[in-house]
Amino acid sequence: MSKISQHNSTPGVNGISVIHTPAHASGLQQVPQLVPAGPGGGGKAVPPSKQSKKSSPMDRNSDEYRQRRERNNMAVKKSRLKSKQKAQDTLQRVNQLKEENERLEAKIKLLTKELSVLKDLFLEHAHNLADNVQPSSTENMTSSDNAGQ
Repeated sequence: MSKISQHNSTPGVNGISVIHTPAHASGLQQVPQLVPAGPGGGGKAVPPSKQSKKSSPMDRNSDEYRQRRERNNMAVKKSRLKSKQKAQDTLQRVNQLKEENERLEAKIKLLTKELSVLKDLFLEHAHNLADNVQPSSTENMTSSDNAGQ
């Protein structure tokens, strides 16, 4: 059993056609389908908010136009000031970090020199200690050897 469905196409808004199909016997209502009107995919569906703005161009002399322009100009000015402030803050932070980096590098040099001096002192002390320990152990051996004779 094959059903033959009839489709009625009516032209819609913005190049969109609405296809109406007959309702089922169960009494359920079908939702219309949107399809492009043209063969190559046609136009795009435009949200209602965009349609209303484009459909009625504003008169440049109207109060509403003036108010919108003023609000837009204020928003642009605020945005530019915010952007400028952010750039200044970033530059200030860069300068602070450069100064801190220079201080830290100077501290590294100072600590490296201090480490070098301390190493030299330690090595000199260890060398002297080694020199002092070896002869005394030799003396102890010889004295103990002599005492045993």
